[in-house]
Amino acid sequence: MQSYTIGQAARLLGVSPDTARRWADAGRVATHRDETGKRLIDGQDLAAFSVGLAKGGTGDEETSYTSVRNAFPGIVTAIKLGDVAAQVEIQAGPHRLVSLLTREAVEELGLEVGMEATARVKSTNVHIDRV
Repeated sequence: MQSYTIGQAARLLGVSPDTARRWADAGRVATHRDETGKRLIDGQDLAAFSVGLAKGGTGDEETSYTSVRNAFPGIVTAIKLGDVAAQVEIQAGPHRLVSLLTREAVEELGLEVGMEATARVKSTNVHIDRV
């Protein structure tokens, strides 16, 4: 499973590294240390935290806003696979994006919950890039 540094998690959540560090220090998101002592957040824990954060808000005023015709770097929070089609959800800071694509595309990209991905939005289409 992929893990993220505090700085990477902050970027995916759309907050400053200081805010992400404060949340980790307060125990709002679980961290562990790697062999070099660097604090990391497991991808699945970050995905769950990002969904909860979007539903409940932060209480902070550091929310970022962006145009809908942009790239939204975030974290995969859910994947629903059908026989032919698939639904992928990405939490990008305060934005939840849902993409409908083929099961084959999800498998080719190797998408998993907790993985970093970028949703690209143009009009009503959401494209996903694996990072």
